[in-house]
Amino acid sequence: MSFYKKNVFPYLTRYDAEKVHYVVMNALKIICAIPLMSSILRLIFEKKDTRLERNIFGLHFKNPVGLAAGFDKNGVWTDQLSNLGFGFIEIGTVTPKPQAGNDKPRLFRLKSDEALINRMGFNNNGSIEAANNLRKRKSKVIIGGNIGKNKITDNDDAVIDYLKAFNDLYPYVDYFVVNVSSPNTPGLRDLQEKEPLKYILKILERDNGRKSKPKPILLKIAPDLTNEQLDDVIEIVKETRTAGVIATNTTISREGLVSNNEIVSEIGSGGLSGKPLTNRSTEVIRYLSEKSNKAFPIIGVGGIYNAKDAIDKLNAGASLVQVYSGFIYEGPSIVKEICKGILKETPKK
Repeated sequence: MSFYKKNVFPYLTRYDAEKVHYVVMNALKIICAIPLMSSILRLIFEKKDTRLERNIFGLHFKNPVGLAAGFDKNGVWTDQLSNLGFGFIEIGTVTPKPQAGNDKPRLFRLKSDEALINRMGFNNNGSIEAANNLRKRKSKVIIGGNIGKNKITDNDDAVIDYLKAFNDLYPYVDYFVVNVSSPNTPGLRDLQEKEPLKYILKILERDNGRKSKPKPILLKIAPDLTNEQLDDVIEIVKETRTAGVIATNTTISREGLVSNNEIVSEIGSGGLSGKPLTNRSTEVIRYLSEKSNKAFPIIGVGGIYNAKDAIDKLNAGASLVQVYSGFIYEGPSIVKEICKGILKETPKK
């Protein structure tokens, strides 16, 4: 057991999860402002090896382990997080207009399950501020822009929101993710249905094609989709020339939890992430990869806590992986440990 997991994480869990998030990240920002500290952190947490490098949808990744969206919603900590070894960082979800999100408390730990439940509701400062934050960044880590619609926007007008966020962030991110799979914005998951989803992706790709340098657009899907819906996803991705899929977002399911039922019921609605999602997200990755005959890259996310979890997803068909809950539970060494595990499975050149 790591020092973080044994000594630091239990201390952090004494306090509100969302408040701790900001305290820890602001502390990291202060540490990185001290001369040489960024270099020291990179020395501790980075694992460099050419065998870890990946070339996916026209981008070069120094390693296949990224940070999932939701951790840095406004793109304010990308420089600091880049010192912890990530091969890429996905910001957001970013909406065109600033919005406060859902009422607090809205982020909860299920320690017995090593899981989180969140109903954040796309709380962010809007796409213009996120763009300004990214414009000031110094690191060269690959940045993904996860975009969504505002809560007050009707689904019929959702494409307008996605286009606005896309165009505001376009100069400052390397790839985009269309998020229609969060369970925390009322009606958002209705946009996963075949026709509305196809319409949004086609409009974005049309706009993307008019740029001097089009950027990859990916689709993030829920783990709760049926096989028939996953078949639709494969068809839509091929038809709209979407660059790839991120599988998966959080789940609305509460099956298989060991946490006390009363505690889970008291928490209420929200998306579940962490270890309970490990197997389902891998199943979705495998289904998409095999059924599409590996027609597009997949970024695997959901319940990755160690190298084995990551390798299982890569073997199932993922080209890259992302961590979120695992990063919170396992600490800043998770990227290096996963990379070391991947290298053990990779022949030397």
